Amino acid sequence: MSKLILAVLPVLIAVFIMIMGNGLLNTLIPYRATVEGFSPTTVGMIGSAYFIGMLAGTWTAAPIVRRVGHIRAFAAYSAVVSVAVLAFPLAISPLPWVLLRALVGFCFAGLYAVVEGWISAKAGASHRGRMLGIYNIANFTGSMAGQQTLRLFEAKSFALFSAAASFLTLALVPMAMTRAEPPPIPAKGKLVIRELFRASLISFATAILLGLANGTFWSIIPAYVQRLNLGPGTVASFMTAAILGSALIPWPIGRLSDKFDRRLVIGGLSAAIMITEIALWYFAKPSPALLYTLGFFAGAFITAIYPVAVSLSVDRLGPDKAVPVSSTTLFLYCIGAIIGPAFVASLMTHYGDRILFAHNAVIHLMMIGFVAWGVWREGPAENHVKMTVEPPEAPLN
Repeated sequence: MSKLILAVLPVLIAVFIMIMGNGLLNTLIPYRATVEGFSPTTVGMIGSAYFIGMLAGTWTAAPIVRRVGHIRAFAAYSAVVSVAVLAFPLAISPLPWVLLRALVGFCFAGLYAVVEGWISAKAGASHRGRMLGIYNIANFTGSMAGQQTLRLFEAKSFALFSAAASFLTLALVPMAMTRAEPPPIPAKGKLVIRELFRASLISFATAILLGLANGTFWSIIPAYVQRLNLGPGTVASFMTAAILGSALIPWPIGRLSDKFDRRLVIGGLSAAIMITEIALWYFAKPSPALLYTLGFFAGAFITAIYPVAVSLSVDRLGPDKAVPVSSTTLFLYCIGAIIGPAFVASLMTHYGDRILFAHNAVIHLMMIGFVAWGVWREGPAENHVKMTVEPPEAPLN
């Protein structure tokens, strides 16, 4: 195992640095947009644009890697996304930011495909779960570290975008300098949308509904927290709490879902996050301590549902379909994430900021309904496959 870690250590270092940049950027863009006076609808459109780019990137990443290889693809994506990040403060206007955000999403779909494909291929079946756990640690700690950069500079400072671009450029260094042999070029794959719909309507619906809720949460919540005016550093602290919850909860939930019916676990998590969202909706002006506590549980529960849904799909379609199932689930997730931020932002313009939590609570209530209907229709759970906690390529933060 130690030899394996050393073999992929450059990739893990690259992931940590890359996610420092992405974690900072995902909070900075809606935060800065709000400071610049962009309307909630515009902030939502910018959030949706990221997932439009990511959806396009999921279709093109594999052909690009097949054409030029893992390291060259990573270098190209890193260069383009760094330039895109530096362009944000040079063109502070809604349309350029929408286009740039889509370009960032496109590049990150490729970056995630390279690093996750590299780690999965090198690990092999016997070590994949543990290696993905280490990958998750690099992912979440990098994101939390990136959030702290918000405390160092003023919101309107060019330095924040410069820092994000610097992280994304530096991530290229360990990848370019590694002497490790890249994994084999990936074979062509295909989505299994029809098969997933027939095998597990719960997983199919959960993926889309999670995109509607999670994409909205991560795209808009920094702007919501900034408008609470609870003091400097509040946005960074809230996002750190949410990401910390995302990092800690999936593992015990994964073990729980290996022992019990995954459908019931999805339903229970949906109920838990719905209660958290109702609390966020109810407290119009929460104290920082309450806000951070609710943020921790919100980040934890919304993140934990996704890998359980993927595992439920693999239960139904078989372990040999794990890769196309993951790609299909991500595809459905991105569809929901494209729609959610823009739709909720338009609601916020008419009904206030807290409609964000009312919307997400309704989405999770719908998930509970799908689970109840599915359990009644399908009967007892069968073909339980051991779960691997693997995050979606779509960023959780």
